[in-house]
Amino acid sequence: MHVPDGFLDLWVAGLFWLASGVAIGVAVRRARSELGDERTPLLGVVAAGVFAAQMLNWPIPGGTSAHFVGGAFAGVLLGPSLGVLAMTAVVTIQALVFGDGGIVALGINLFAMAVVDVVVGYLLFRGLRGVHETGAAFAAGWLAVTASAGVVAVGVGVSSAFAYQLDVTVPVMVGGHAALGLIEGAITAAVYGAVANARPDLVLGRSAPGEDGLLDAPEVDA
Repeated sequence: MHVPDGFLDLWVAGLFWLASGVAIGVAVRRARSELGDERTPLLGVVAAGVFAAQMLNWPIPGGTSAHFVGGAFAGVLLGPSLGVLAMTAVVTIQALVFGDGGIVALGINLFAMAVVDVVVGYLLFRGLRGVHETGAAFAAGWLAVTASAGVVAVGVGVSSAFAYQLDVTVPVMVGGHAALGLIEGAITAAVYGAVANARPDLVLGRSAPGEDGLLDAPEVDA
């Protein structure tokens, strides 16, 4: 899903840099109040695990590729603020050290994988966990990565620098990741279930209210 340099018009890249900067800035400010949270030490562990998983890529039609993203899992386990910071570290290191995604395109990659994937995954999990917790983790992984792919599809589709336009990029990226996202959803649910069974105290909603990031409304479990 990483967008390389040369696929975006500069104005598109600039808008995504701005959006990512604002979102990450909010996450940093919110995360300061979570430094004593028991999940904080997991930030590095989650980032390292996601980093390793993202190194596996497979091509899909239309000049792009797919891979496990992990943003939803980071949001589900860490909450949106710490999740955004963990994914920001992953995506940035991949771009600067491994050349996975361009520097100019880093803004859209951050927005798609470190912001949208994390926040959408977190919100879906929080909204559905009262129905079925494991199912909520699956839906979060599946639908969040599909939304993330939609961001990339729109960004490259509106750019004249890219060979294909929205009529190609949206169905290819969204459709491809909706199918492949089933795998991401299954992995997210499986890993979440393992963590929840081993360390339920680290699971959002099972600790003190108001410790889960951007949203502070109390959760209601069925």
